[in-house]
Amino acid sequence: MKVARFTHHARPRWGLIEGDKAIALDSCWPSMTQGLAQGWPALQEAARQPGADALPLDHLEWLAPAEAHSKILCVGLNYGRHVQETGRDQAAFPSLFLRHLDSFVGHQSSIVKPACSGQFDFEGELVVVIGREGRHIDREEALEYVAGYTCMGENSVRDFQKHTAQVTAGKNFDQSGSLGPWITAASAIPDPSLLRLSTRLNGNVMQDAALSELIFPIPDLIAYISTFCVLRPGDLIATGTPEGIGLRRTPPLFMKAGDILEIDIPGVGLLRTPVIDEPAN
Repeated sequence: MKVARFTHHARPRWGLIEGDKAIALDSCWPSMTQGLAQGWPALQEAARQPGADALPLDHLEWLAPAEAHSKILCVGLNYGRHVQETGRDQAAFPSLFLRHLDSFVGHQSSIVKPACSGQFDFEGELVVVIGREGRHIDREEALEYVAGYTCMGENSVRDFQKHTAQVTAGKNFDQSGSLGPWITAASAIPDPSLLRLSTRLNGNVMQDAALSELIFPIPDLIAYISTFCVLRPGDLIATGTPEGIGLRRTPPLFMKAGDILEIDIPGVGLLRTPVIDEPAN
């Protein structure tokens, strides 16, 4: 099972993806977050109701599967070999930063290389989507709070990331990252540690790693984050990027206009975005 956000005739909508169609559910729950909070059986039941809009996927434009009120929490340095390639020491606790929704586009939309930088780097990640509200969640119960999973091109503008000790600037350029294409139900992925992530740039594999290599596995991340904030349906946790980033290659390799970035997590989805230059003012 999968849900997605999309536009149809310029109208933002969301729904259940079934084969080559999207069954729109916004007439039942205005937001995808409200739908996720009902649980997957309720979404399936609503999709079976007479009169539900069945929209051909080739008539839609994909939106990032997140909403304005969603928290987007990102984990840095969460693969051992990525920590090694950066020359840093492994931390005792997860390294976290926030991103805002305007910094993401959906599947098949263009990510934007900023005009002010030549260091636009690729970063593929698995994202956890929360389905139940919780605080102080035990790690043993953490996966019960997961609605599903999606793909992220987290991407970074490296020189701006290094302007200060805080990475916010380099992580939040408008339309620099991507999310999608959809959220795949957690029931389809009983053990996310068995997943494998690949990042391809123009068809060439740049990153390839198993989710079992995470320093802080998904249950640990949920337990840690929920100690300081309430997790709510629709919140996102990006689990970190593996080794192979452009900054640490010899010579460094950064994205440019005309490139095609793909984040491929079999069982979750394939997120594909072309790269364009920032339009002139």
